[in-house]
Amino acid sequence: MKIVMLEAATVSRNDVSFDDIYALGEVTEYPLTPTEKIVEYIGDAQAVLCNKTPLTAEVLEQCPKLEYIGECATGFNNIDIEAARRLGITVCNVPAYSDSAVAQQVFSFILCFASRIADYNSFVGERGWINSPSFAAMEFPTAELSGKTIGIIGFGRIGKTVAGIAAAFGMKVIVNTRTVRNEDGVEFVSFEELMKRSDYITLHCPLTPQTTELINKDALSLFKPSAVLINTSRGPVVNEYDLAEALENGIIAGAGLDVLKIEPMAEDCPLFHARNCIITPHVAWAPLETRVRLMKTVAENLAAYINGKPINKVN
Repeated sequence: MKIVMLEAATVSRNDVSFDDIYALGEVTEYPLTPTEKIVEYIGDAQAVLCNKTPLTAEVLEQCPKLEYIGECATGFNNIDIEAARRLGITVCNVPAYSDSAVAQQVFSFILCFASRIADYNSFVGERGWINSPSFAAMEFPTAELSGKTIGIIGFGRIGKTVAGIAAAFGMKVIVNTRTVRNEDGVEFVSFEELMKRSDYITLHCPLTPQTTELINKDALSLFKPSAVLINTSRGPVVNEYDLAEALENGIIAGAGLDVLKIEPMAEDCPLFHARNCIITPHVAWAPLETRVRLMKTVAENLAAYINGKPINKVN
């Protein structure tokens, strides 16, 4: 089988082995793939492994030998699933590999705001403690997480992992999700109630027409002025202009974002210099252990397809 990897550099910087994939066929590996080169790179491949490369209907229709697409991620909105189904192309993703890593990033953001570690480190580096008259230079207000309320939007595997960590910190956990179920220590509430009650709001919903710009001016107006928004899901779930305005005007206290509407970040992104906004470049999923787990499953998905028993199908 001819296999093409379109974005090898997005899952490995020479620290993750692709040996299991190379064992499955004739592999061509590209670090990254410009949009105009997608069809050329796929060529006569039977299987393609991608991450965020857009595989549109127009692209897929020009690849008559293509029979398998392996998404090196959980989300697969870069693939035209309907076109793949129509053309008989099997699409498989990796549904559960980054739960711990993303939940860890969520609390990295939360703790950054609660404990002000970055601010205090800068203060010390700028000789603030050296010049302080007191042994405890309490320049920035900090807060305990115990007793605070975390609002989780979307309650899949990552949302549940976040809830477990929040409980360990002694936080109250409220959740808004499509499917309400019995869950110890969790209170299911409406979207509006979650906005109003939460000290920290973290997004873990998929990107759909219903969730696009879910966090907009109206939603932000319901936040506590002391509340912090965390987004490690998909950038377009948040209206970036509305969030920038809310941060600038003190409607909310802060935001921690690992995803943006346009990635890599655009020069004119309204959040680039937004007040009290911490941004990381879509790396919540990227610890070494997480990427090793990801590529192991990508190889297992492809092997299962070759053996006629596909797993983790999305179409």
